Amino acid sequence: MKRFMVLIVLMVMFMFLFTMTAAYAGSPKAGVLHKNTDMQSRKADSSLSGTVREIMHSGGYTYVKIEKDGKDTWVAIPKSDLSVGQTVSFAPGMVMNNFTSKTLNRSFDAIVFSGGLVGSENGAIPKRPSGHKQMAPSAEKKTEVVTKVEKATGPDAYTVAELHEKISELDSKQVTVRGRVVKVSPAIMGKNWVHLRDGSGNESKGTHDMLITSQDLPSLGDIVTAKGTMYKDRDFGSGYKYPVIMEEARIKK
Repeated sequence: MKRFMVLIVLMVMFMFLFTMTAAYAGSPKAGVLHKNTDMQSRKADSSLSGTVREIMHSGGYTYVKIEKDGKDTWVAIPKSDLSVGQTVSFAPGMVMNNFTSKTLNRSFDAIVFSGGLVGSENGAIPKRPSGHKQMAPSAEKKTEVVTKVEKATGPDAYTVAELHEKISELDSKQVTVRGRVVKVSPAIMGKNWVHLRDGSGNESKGTHDMLITSQDLPSLGDIVTAKGTMYKDRDFGSGYKYPVIMEEARIKK
């Protein structure tokens, strides 16, 4: 008898909870909550559009302060022609907090590094630098020069092929490599992405090309020496993943 009474009580409690949950799900308050969430998502999607309030050009970048709904946002893009008062939209980018621009000698609490302009709200497409496209770092200006380049000198000097071959032991170590600039993708995620080749390596295996990130911006065809830190299986997120890469390099001609 006691077990039967306990079962009855549990069934009554379950029915009460089910009724309350169903009532809340169909209430106006629940609908408002869902609507607010959608509004927040749409607001996040459009957060890189606004009215230009301030412009600065330096180091191949255009630094733009835009205002929307009373909020100011700094955005850095490849050098572009903009005007104060213009309404613009930018491609989504990476937010960098406490960023200091050495060329501007200025610090930003937060700044978004975007691939560039995607258009204004009136449908016009703002002017972009010649050759600029919104693509991954491997898809910008390029040339296919693969002639033999003399190896750099010094105990930390390697050929492109050697850097690929010895990446496990060179991971997180500083090295030097010399080669010809065959591809350049400027101002992506706050860096310039440079591809070097020295005639070594196997093209079918991808060991003939070295991807380097740097604040320096060499020209296509230049023979340069790069000194930076090697990393294995580097994942930047947003699809930027590389098995071999040199970062924070100083590039000299």
